[in-house]
Amino acid sequence: MTANRKIRVLIVDDSAVARRAIREALSRDPEIEVVDVACDAYVAREKILALDPDVITLDLEMPRMDGLTFLRILNQHHPVRTIVVSSLTPQGSAKAMEALEAGALDVLAKPNGRQTLGDMADQLACRVKAAARARLQPHSPETSPAPSPPALQAIPPGEFSARRIIVIGASTGGVEALRFLLPRLPGGLPPIAVVQHIPPNFSRLMAERLNDLCPFEVREAVEGDTFRPGLCLVAPGDFHLALVPFGHSYRARLTQSPPVHHCRPAVDVLFRSAAEHAGAQAVAVLLTGMGVDGARGMQALRTTGARTLAEHEDSCVVYGMPQAAIKLGVADEVVPLQKMPQAILQALSQPVRT
Repeated sequence: MTANRKIRVLIVDDSAVARRAIREALSRDPEIEVVDVACDAYVAREKILALDPDVITLDLEMPRMDGLTFLRILNQHHPVRTIVVSSLTPQGSAKAMEALEAGALDVLAKPNGRQTLGDMADQLACRVKAAARARLQPHSPETSPAPSPPALQAIPPGEFSARRIIVIGASTGGVEALRFLLPRLPGGLPPIAVVQHIPPNFSRLMAERLNDLCPFEVREAVEGDTFRPGLCLVAPGDFHLALVPFGHSYRARLTQSPPVHHCRPAVDVLFRSAAEHAGAQAVAVLLTGMGVDGARGMQALRTTGARTLAEHEDSCVVYGMPQAAIKLGVADEVVPLQKMPQAILQALSQPVRT
């Protein structure tokens, strides 16, 4: 795709109302062109072959063939960068998680009665732009992360200071990156805080899936949760997650203050709070994602002496967020995802900067 050409989008949804709303929302952005719409998977297949869109938006609940089945077929025979735009009820969230595992790049919740797709125009356009820049790879069971990967050897309790903490941020491609990274970390680590750009309802399911894979507890954060060793807290969709001091450790603070970089939760909110309250005791990790969220927060962390790691371009689905931190010169190390578990342990083993 050339720099001056518009991003060409095909909308796949059985609802005429949704198709029209998504078209109107995307048409507001001068960098995006909606080339056509399709009411089901069979029509979409023909239009994909004829129009070769850069990105498709895909509903999961459709007649004749559901979106998840269609996505799996596409990624076997004709991979297309795909954003799921669907009703993320608890059942829908489970299907959306399967869609990410099947190769979808991102998930966006259809609005509830309090907002319209028009209200989400900026967010939808940002997701489309991220998808258009994403590394496109055929998705198959052979290339997917192992469902139960071996973790590194567990670390004896009490190995780390109570003030140590690991903070991780990710966006596009991040769900699968976290599914690779977290299960490969050992038990006995300091507490972990994760911000993944993710819709409401979906974050809880993601945490539950990770909890099944990891040698430590993973769950969605609740206001006032105490960070402790052996616990990973994931920011809920539509809530910023920050650290606040609590004795020698930290508690979770959830807020719905304005989005940062069009995102809530935002990585910068978590990273800045870690810079303020954990400082050099923190290890910060910035994974795949479009945009600049997390770069300034990582800069604040690096200034306090925290250890900072950014994912290497070679393993990123979208290189934007790590690249922004690297350009600022605030990443101690640039590490491919496959080596990130060991890099985190190495960062924790180094003396705290003073």
